[in-house]
Amino acid sequence: MNGDQNLHRPQARPADSNQAVEEPVGTGPGSGVSPARQDFPGSVGGTDGAVPGRPVLAGRCVWAGEAYDVTPGVIGDARRFVTGFLAQLQEDGWIEVSPRLTEIAQLVVSELVTNARKYAPGPCAVEVELSGPVLEITVSDTSPVLPLVLPADPARVGGHGLEIVTALCEDFAAQRDPSGKRIKVRVSVGPAAG
Repeated sequence: MNGDQNLHRPQARPADSNQAVEEPVGTGPGSGVSPARQDFPGSVGGTDGAVPGRPVLAGRCVWAGEAYDVTPGVIGDARRFVTGFLAQLQEDGWIEVSPRLTEIAQLVVSELVTNARKYAPGPCAVEVELSGPVLEITVSDTSPVLPLVLPADPARVGGHGLEIVTALCEDFAAQRDPSGKRIKVRVSVGPAAG
């Protein structure tokens, strides 16, 4: 948790599952060449976008998550977690991570965790997932109150955070769940993000 951050290595898992596969990315029975292989746009190396020896399998994604107490250092901890996840994706050869993608991911997680810290009474969780050509960032907190994205108004003081987030992301969704709410955004990892 806060202060003693343990960045988890990204894990491969079935795309439509809530359970992480316990194998590190690129190992285990699903890591060999398979009829389900698909080349991942934006992958490091190769003329077709594929990394030799590292196929991306249809229906697989890469995921990591962390839970936080909403203490003063939580925003920096969440930013470091997301930055570490992206660095690990690049190091492991999943994608080429542009500085722009890192900046967008940091800004998005900063805003969403800031709102969780401001408006929710309990802990929050951050999940990041590489799913196809997008990075999904999900922040869960204990408040059931859904955020209100205000229309652009340059005369308004404050309240521009979610406006900026929605402008940078391909998709923004908020939904209640039994413990509060989940906000999920999708950011392109391709050239548009870089």
